[in-house]
Amino acid sequence: MADNQALLNEIYELVEGNFQEVVGWRRYMHQYPELSFKEEKTAQFIKEKLLGFGLEVKTNIGGNGLIAILKGDQPGKTIALRADFDALPIHDEKEVPYKSKNPGVMHACGHDGHTSALLGTAEVLSQYRDKLKGTVVFIFQPAEETPPGGAKFMVEEGVLDGVDYVFGIHLDSQAPLGKILVGEGYQMAAVDKFAIHIQGKGGHGARPQEAVDSIVIGSDIVSALQKIVSRGVDPLKSAVVTIGVFQSGSAFNVIADKAVLEGTVRTFDEDVRKKVENQIRSIVDGIASAFGASYTIDYLNGYPALFNHSEETQTVRSLLSEVFSEENVVEMQPSMGAEDFSYYLLEKPGTFFKVGAQNENPATHYPHHHPRFDFDERALLNSQKAFIKIVSHYLF
Repeated sequence: MADNQALLNEIYELVEGNFQEVVGWRRYMHQYPELSFKEEKTAQFIKEKLLGFGLEVKTNIGGNGLIAILKGDQPGKTIALRADFDALPIHDEKEVPYKSKNPGVMHACGHDGHTSALLGTAEVLSQYRDKLKGTVVFIFQPAEETPPGGAKFMVEEGVLDGVDYVFGIHLDSQAPLGKILVGEGYQMAAVDKFAIHIQGKGGHGARPQEAVDSIVIGSDIVSALQKIVSRGVDPLKSAVVTIGVFQSGSAFNVIADKAVLEGTVRTFDEDVRKKVENQIRSIVDGIASAFGASYTIDYLNGYPALFNHSEETQTVRSLLSEVFSEENVVEMQPSMGAEDFSYYLLEKPGTFFKVGAQNENPATHYPHHHPRFDFDERALLNSQKAFIKIVSHYLF
């Protein structure tokens, strides 16, 4: 145990020494973000770094995804670590030297940080091949932000074949630097997306009896959908139904013939998920039919709920308490946000946890997906140390 701790301390010294290099990678990616399914240049950047570390690299997995494989000199378990690298369609409003140079595209969720931290982890661990009793698979995943997501395709193409455990990290700008958030069970919701197209009959605003008013019908549907959760779902279970888009009409005195509603459903329980979808379809059919309108529904089942496995979560909590102290490893609260890391956890045991990235500077306090989002880059050190501690437990 003492020998392992001495080795871990030595590796952490390398991590500290490489900090500015890792920050440089993060800032480069921040300046040149790419949207989901369009991350060709970012993938090439990652590939070049991994090859420079002397790792076996496989590219074009599930689109622009890639993996790097580090085989230890001794046999043992296989651990997978994952980072995502797509950006969002948001204009970067920060005034910093590393501001996005791609107008309307921004790393507003920390994926540039996830990727640079995993690259740093790969660089350091690649120097300890002789100490590894097993294999590390570094997964660099595209398209986390856009359903059906990159994880689904990467899993389908076999990135977890032969893997024993899988772990992922997410930076958290709402948690203080130094805090690690860990939680078992359901931690993030399944996310579904729907669009309802209502076809009524247009007419003059003064003669409603001659028209089929798509706005009135749409309004009734919006109101009825809000009753699904309050009256159709077990109060001890969680669900959200949100309408984010209602588009219709073009003039004050014209009854609109068309309306479009778009929304999302968030759930943890799979039975609740199916029930909410069925109720949405039933409500739309009933209201549209009652008022003489036709309709179509486009319903996309997105990411499943993210479930952290109990044993691996407890192991990670214990391991990271040794690194960051028990006081700083706190309970992660379940969120109705979504994360396609859930696909990996459906296949293999593991856990997904968060790394605090906020400091006293208000610039680090903005929520994820905000145009001024930023974080304390020292969180990259903590992310690497967390990954390395987990690897050391299973493979040293």
